[in-house]
Amino acid sequence: MKKIIDATDCIAGRLASHVAKELLRGNEIYIVNAEKAVITGNKSFVINHFKEKISRGDPYHGPFYPRKPERILKRIVRGMLPYKKPRGREAFKRLKVFISVPDELKNEDKIKIKNLINKSERYITLGELSEKLGAKKLW
Repeated sequence: MKKIIDATDCIAGRLASHVAKELLRGNEIYIVNAEKAVITGNKSFVINHFKEKISRGDPYHGPFYPRKPERILKRIVRGMLPYKKPRGREAFKRLKVFISVPDELKNEDKIKIKNLINKSERYITLGELSEKLGAKKLW
């Protein structure tokens, strides 16, 4: 079954755990508006945390960590899947993440999950985080 989820104002970790469960059930998931998903907490702490992840390791041999918002969200979901096993690999292939809404999905119905919406006052969107990490703004 194909599901399109709107990530606007959703907490990234909670969204990722929900999506991981759906993927393991065999559903095909499309996430739109990835740049509008949020990470709650102190902005400077979150930015420093992700900068440490990016600067960790060797620039030629990894580990490589994404800077673009759709790839950050996809990496968060990957961390909640058993992606080194065949079942997790197949589930991860059923996930597609997009910045904004692509043309082929404009007329489709989008699901907005109520219990994942951010109610905190301290947060940073994945779009802002990507800009601070040095990604070229494409959204």
